[in-house]
Amino acid sequence: MIIGTWNVENFCRPLPAGSAPNPSRCAAKDQATYDAKVEALAGAITEIGPDLLGVQEVGGQEALDDLVAKLPGTWHTALSNHPDPRGIRVGVISRLPLLDVKHRKDFPDHLHPIQVEDQGDDALTSEMGRGGLAVRIEPSPGRSLHVAVCHLKSKLLTFPNKQHSTNDEHLRARYEAYALFRRAAEAATMRGLVDELLQGDGKNRNVIVLGDFNDEWQAATTQILYGPPGSQIGTGGFTHPDNPGDANRLWNLAPHILERGGFSRIFEGQHELIDHIMISHSLLATFESVSTGNEKLPNVVEAHPAAPHAKPSDHSPVVAKFNL
Repeated sequence: MIIGTWNVENFCRPLPAGSAPNPSRCAAKDQATYDAKVEALAGAITEIGPDLLGVQEVGGQEALDDLVAKLPGTWHTALSNHPDPRGIRVGVISRLPLLDVKHRKDFPDHLHPIQVEDQGDDALTSEMGRGGLAVRIEPSPGRSLHVAVCHLKSKLLTFPNKQHSTNDEHLRARYEAYALFRRAAEAATMRGLVDELLQGDGKNRNVIVLGDFNDEWQAATTQILYGPPGSQIGTGGFTHPDNPGDANRLWNLAPHILERGGFSRIFEGQHELIDHIMISHSLLATFESVSTGNEKLPNVVEAHPAAPHAKPSDHSPVVAKFNL
């Protein structure tokens, strides 16, 4: 079984004819540009051949329907019901029926509202900027696989009046902290969802977490998703049983990508791996391989919402194969 994750970058239909441009909303430049993107995404997905793909930055159900209509075979879809202000959200496309769809946006109990702006009605928030999503599929009769998808807060900063740059270094420092607050809170929210999926039985329950985490695998925010510390792939504790940690832990497949020089994005000339696949203990024995298609990535020189790129996306898909 092939499972993957891909940030398909601002995948939105164009605005209806006659609509006034709205820079704060995700929309394709025009129909021809959108059609070309659909074809490019469909071609790449067909080449990958996933059984299930978690996607990020989808503008709505209509766009997702346009995509799967171009794919061979029958596909099932689900989208988060909580997009960000630009209208983008996470989703899933699957060859197998999607069962037990769960949505998550509210921070977990005991996590107080966090500051995300200097002032105003939206200065504090208690929810994810882009909601998380979880589904269940049955790879074989009686066998379940739980998959969660997320897109955590970007390191891209948005200052007052929707500006993306500033010469005020005090302001920059504050908004960098706000972005970190949010990404950490969103990671904690997704970890709460993971706990529900694992049910303290990760040695027997098949759980995968997919998504754009907007940071490297050893970043503090990413590690929140792992649960109990230690025993990650490539560490001295990996081959040693750890009770009860193994039952609650997720393992990031990133070391298998990094050991071959892989990455999922190029930003200002720097190779980054910020798109991750994490698995529960029960899946370690079934894991076969993981890869990226990073040779097709453009180099993102200037990051801003709705940045145009000639390629299907500025992220590479990350794809893992399991014997399920």
